[in-house]
Amino acid sequence: MSRIPLPSPADMSPEQRAVHDAVVSGPRGVVIGPLRAVIHSPELAARWSALGEILRFGTILPKRLNELAIVVTGRRWNAQIEWWVHARAAAEAGLPAEVIEAIRIGEPPVFTDADDALVYEYARQMQLTGNVPDAVYADAVKRFGARGVVELTGVIGYYTMVSMTLNAHDIPLPDGIAPPLQPLPQANGALTPLPPGRLAATAGGGA
Repeated sequence: MSRIPLPSPADMSPEQRAVHDAVVSGPRGVVIGPLRAVIHSPELAARWSALGEILRFGTILPKRLNELAIVVTGRRWNAQIEWWVHARAAAEAGLPAEVIEAIRIGEPPVFTDADDALVYEYARQMQLTGNVPDAVYADAVKRFGARGVVELTGVIGYYTMVSMTLNAHDIPLPDGIAPPLQPLPQANGALTPLPPGRLAATAGGGA
């Protein structure tokens, strides 16, 4: 149960309802997750939704890579809704099921695509240290350009905010959905550790 009220459309103020209707008519198609809490501040919710639409649907990164960065973030912060939504989106975008499962259970993922491995390491380093080593950053700029690396960093930062919001307000999963993430023993009650990934010997570059 959420720690704060989650208003239904019928209970919303005109300002809240305007944000709700804009979200429903946009690419998301539904108000779920953090916006259910953020809508208590309609001005923030409107800007939040606009930023989220850009970072989820409007970056120059392939959808597979965008969703990979999001699931790394969701696993780090143990954000159940974030993982539930974006693990499915990542699979639909072509991220291998075994990679998604490895991240979910805290095992080192093995990548067959060099771009996947690079984005995983970039997101992993950002989540673990708050920064990215020079070599990883240089590789990301070389591969995705200045715009790509700016947008990748924005995706990681935005979905960290999403994770914090989901966790702080205890936003529930939809009815009938079991929590997909379980605490890992090595986390000791803290944020989930993210082990280094590995690029398979037969891996090739991204598209």
